[in-house]
Formats: sequence, structure tokens, C-alpha cells
Amino acid sequence: MSRFTTRELAIIAIALEDEERSARNNRRRYWVHKMLKARHAEGEFWQIQRHILDDEEKFYIYFHMNRYLFDYILSFIEKDITKKNTKFRQAITPIEKIAVTLRYMITGSSARTLSSSFRLGESTIRSIIQEVCNAIINKLMGIFIPTPIEERWKSIAQGFQDRWNFPNCIGAIDGKHVNIIAPANSGSLYFNYKKHFSVVLMAVVDDKYRFIIVDIGAFGRNSDGGIFASSKLARRLESNSLHIPNDKPLPGSNRNIPHVFIGDEAFPLMKNLMRPYPRCRGLSEAQTIFNERLSRARKVVEDAFGILYQKFSIYNKNINVNPIHVDTLILATCILHNIMRNYEIEYLDQHEMQQPIHHNENGFLQPILENEMNSAENAFNIRDLFSSYFQSPEGQVSWLHQNIQ
Repeated sequence: MSRFTTRELAIIAIALEDEERSARNNRRRYWVHKMLKARHAEGEFWQIQRHILDDEEKFYIYFHMNRYLFDYILSFIEKDITKKNTKFRQAITPIEKIAVTLRYMITGSSARTLSSSFRLGESTIRSIIQEVCNAIINKLMGIFIPTPIEERWKSIAQGFQDRWNFPNCIGAIDGKHVNIIAPANSGSLYFNYKKHFSVVLMAVVDDKYRFIIVDIGAFGRNSDGGIFASSKLARRLESNSLHIPNDKPLPGSNRNIPHVFIGDEAFPLMKNLMRPYPRCRGLSEAQTIFNERLSRARKVVEDAFGILYQKFSIYNKNINVNPIHVDTLILATCILHNIMRNYEIEYLDQHEMQQPIHHNENGFLQPILENEMNSAENAFNIRDLFSSYFQSPEGQVSWLHQNIQ
């Protein structure tokens, strides 16, 4: 017979269970998982550092940019992403942080997958991506997506005239849905007409596929027109505070015409925003030519989105990130896109990159005062003036005019 009472046996059982649980927890308690300890020997970054950092071709395939451009970006954000070593652990280097972030953007791999390949904790991977994106925005946005001033608009207008046969055009505008994993308790806010959850990247693009203005984070359920109506761009257009140059004659004419953005049918017709003539009714030859010219020039914004998606495969998957951090991620990729475009367009032949001029608020011209041209009626008149000009000897392009006839 037992020498212990039932109560005493229960107490002993509880004590033994607590002791076993404590021992089990102690066995789990470690500073770094043994897999992560092998980072310098087996981690992806340290492998590529040994094999491809000095191979320009392999480097480009891996990072979608050459080593010079990588180092150029590093030089701007290195201080912001550098941490000190401690006696307990060695800090992750800035170059490794950029490598992790670029591979996340380029491959679209999850933080969990990158955790295994880079031998870093999953939460560490997420923290690195957010840290690097914030540094890119803080240090590089003012340089590569600066608020345009009058001279910048004039340069863009000249580019649209020379490359796309649409004079007085200062940018093409469109929206792009970026698919995300449905945020918790968001209902149908992010659910779009394509049956996906998304946030919207609305952008104005110049004649060389670079982002001029970006508006990020609108709910996927909203239309492009609705997003535009509530955007800062629309408000600044209405108040004439975008520093758009004064009206100027189209080439070969003497009638002053406003500088305009161009968009598709989702956008409103405004003094400084042209959209196609409605296709639901029969169009005249002049209207058809106008629509063709506008469509050809507006294609630059669709192509810019295409380049962005090709460079960064994160866009080809449902991004599993809090919407606040999604906005940061998208903006960082837009800045990187512009950096790459600037290098490819302006500096590739010279084999060097000079820092672009950073214009701040003190360098802006005074806003143009509102005038009588802002009414809807005048917007229709402006479109008709473009339409007539495109049929005139001064404004027509032979290849399109012959095809229409």
C-alpha cells in the first residue's frame, strides 16, 4: 500500500510535471539557432560574395543591376542601415542588407524562404527589408522622384513631342493594381474588379518611362477616376500649383495651348488632362487621329509598369505584407526603377554617374494663377484644338494619316 495520500500524490505529480516542462523549455532556449550560426559558411550572401561579386555578368543576373550602380545606392544609404557590432554578435553588414532586400524584390520569395537561404531569422529578414526601403525613400526619393519644377516639365514636353508626336504633353497617367494578401478585418475595401485584393499604384510617367509623380495605397475597390479625384495631383491641378509652364503654341501654330497630362477613358477631361473622345459613338477622322496619337503617347505609362514588373517579380505574386509596409515597398521599387532608367538612358555610354540636382521647395517657381481656361467647356475646346492641329500640315504625321485614310 502507498505511503502517500491521494493529495500528496497529486502534489508530487504536479511538481514532476513542472520540472519536466522547465527542463524542456531550457533545452529550447538558445541565442541563435544552429542553422543561423552557419550564415558565414553556408548563407546565400556569403556564397555569392565569394563567387559572383567580382563577376560583372553574374552580378547583373543576380541583382538586375551592375556593381557600379549597386555601390552607388549603397553610398547613399550605408550610414542609415549600419549597426554596431557587440560582444554578443556581429552586426549584419549594409551590403548584405541590400542584397537581401533586392533578392526579395527581384525573386518575390517570401521572408521565410529567404530566411533559409540567407541563414537569417524570418523576423530579421522582414526588419531588414523595411529598414532598407525606408532608407531608399529618405535618401533617394528627393533625387530620383523630385517634385518637378518648370524646367523639368518643359524637358518632358519636348521629349513627348520628339519621341511620341504629342506636343505640350508633360506626362502620361494611369493606375496599376498591386495584388496583396487580404488584410485582416478589411472586408471588401481591397477587393478589386479582377477578383483580387490589391492596393493601387497611380503614377505619372515621363517620355522615357520614368516615374514623375506616384500616389500609392488607394483601396483596390476604387476606380482609377475615383482615386485620381481624391489625389493630391487632382487638387494641385485644380489649384494650378504644380508649376506647369505657361501655355505655348503648338509647333508651327500661333495659338497658345495648355500643357497637358494624358490618360485613358477612366480619367476626367480637364484643362491640363486630356482623355480620348468617347468610342461609343461614331468618331470623325480628326477625332480618330487624336485618339490614336493619344493612345500611342499614353503607352509609355503602361510600358513603365511593365518594366517595373519585369525587374521586380514581387509584383507578380500576392504580397503578404501589412498595407502600410506595402506602400513603402512599392515606393522604394519606383525609386530603384528611376535610378536604373537614369543610368541606362543618360550614363551608360559615359560609364559614370553624376548625382542629379536635388530641387527643393526654395527653388520652385510661383504657382500659375487660375484663369478662365479651367472650365469643363474650355477643356473640350482644348481637346478639339489638339484634334484639329493633328490634322493640319504642321501637326500631322504621315504614317498615321495615311493609315486612317
